[in-house]
Amino acid sequence: MKLIMTGVTGAAGSQMYLAALADPAVTHITVLARRALPDWIPRPAASERPSVDVEVVSDFLKYPADLSSRLAEHDACIWALGRSAVGVSEEEYTKFTYGYVAHAVDALQEGGVATKKTAEDPFRFVFVSGEGANQDETKTRQMFGRVKGRTEKMLTSLPASSGISASIMRPGYFFPSHASFRQHTRGASARAADTVLGPLLKTLAPGFYTPVDQMGRFAVELAKGRWSEETLFDNKRMRELYKTMDQTA
Repeated sequence: MKLIMTGVTGAAGSQMYLAALADPAVTHITVLARRALPDWIPRPAASERPSVDVEVVSDFLKYPADLSSRLAEHDACIWALGRSAVGVSEEEYTKFTYGYVAHAVDALQEGGVATKKTAEDPFRFVFVSGEGANQDETKTRQMFGRVKGRTEKMLTSLPASSGISASIMRPGYFFPSHASFRQHTRGASARAADTVLGPLLKTLAPGFYTPVDQMGRFAVELAKGRWSEETLFDNKRMRELYKTMDQTA
């Protein structure tokens, strides 16, 4: 499987990237990023698989035609690029969340993904949303919930003729399991909160907590087409299905 990934330097995307590197079904990863990957992100040796390329995208609202064509040759995308809604305007958050995803879909379609994929074997677009998102924008007053929900709805409304099939992940609270990743993806205050909230939620409110290792592997399984009969995976559903993975693999 040839896989596109975004957000690999983030708390969620970095774990999903590790899971993709470890999965023998993944033969190639194309990372879309604003700049070259930092040294703390692992890269396979040239002779190892999967191979990893980094496409530096200066503007996620504008894809060159040649890049669109290359992206359309892939089998799936895990979109983990995101940012906090705190301290930004709704216009800016909408551009970063909805706009970036919509333009990525446009790029795939302009690259001819519909001619390369079928309804039976579609390009799989895995979108990392979050608990609190709502596709009915009238039912939430939170900017995060409205904009994420709008993005989910756009993706899940794509017709079969587009060649793209979307899967939506709504994880709960999570934090990186690797010390180096925590250092680079979480600020000092967030790391301090993780040491308290993580164990607390894991013990007292597991429905609000997502083990990050499970989340990473789950995203890759969705990209491979597992559970294709479902579209929306909230935290509870993800954890239920994860328990069955090794038995049904």
